[in-house]
Amino acid sequence: MSDFKPWKIIQRKLILDRSPWLQVHEDQVELPDGQVVDGYLHLEQPDFVIVVPVQSGGLIVMIRSYKHGVGALDLHPPAGYLENGEDALSTAKRELLEETGCEAEGWDELGAFIVSGNRGSGSAHIFLATDCHQVTTPDSGDLEEQEVIWLPVDDVNQLWVEGSFRQIATVAAIGLSLARLKMELP
Repeated sequence: MSDFKPWKIIQRKLILDRSPWLQVHEDQVELPDGQVVDGYLHLEQPDFVIVVPVQSGGLIVMIRSYKHGVGALDLHPPAGYLENGEDALSTAKRELLEETGCEAEGWDELGAFIVSGNRGSGSAHIFLATDCHQVTTPDSGDLEEQEVIWLPVDDVNQLWVEGSFRQIATVAAIGLSLARLKMELP
C-alpha cells in the first residue's frame, strides 16, 4: 500500500455555528501533490452513543418515534449525545435507562465510528447491552414522542436484511450487534 499523506489545512473559517449541535467550517486544504482546494466543508457535531439492548430471552428493545431528519416514523435503538465530561459507556447506560426504563448486566463496546469520512460529523459509539431488564418507566425527555417495542432477534435481523432501517448509525449498530450475538451462540 502507498504511503498516503494527510491533507494540510491552510485555513479554516467557521461559516455556521449552532453550538453545541453543529458547526460548519469551510477549509482551504493542500493535497499531498500540492494542489490547493478552496471551500471544502467540514462538519462538527457532538459524539453520540447508540445501544442495541437485548433481553436474556432474545428480545431486542427498539424505539419507534418520529425522526425529523428522516421525515417519518422510524424504528431505532436507544441513542443520545455525550454530555460534557461524560464517557461513552456512562452515556450509553443513561440513554438506555431514560429511553427504555431498562438496565443491562453486560456491556460490550463494538467500536466508535466517524459518521461521514469526507465531512467529519462526530463519532457514533456503538454498544451491545445484554441481559436487559425493566427497572422503571421510560422518561426520555426528548422532543419526540416515543414507543418502546420489544422484538425477537430474528425479526430485527429480517428488518435489517430487508433494509428497513433508515439511519446509517442504526444499520451499523444492528449489524454489528447481530454479528456479535451470532458469534456468542453455541
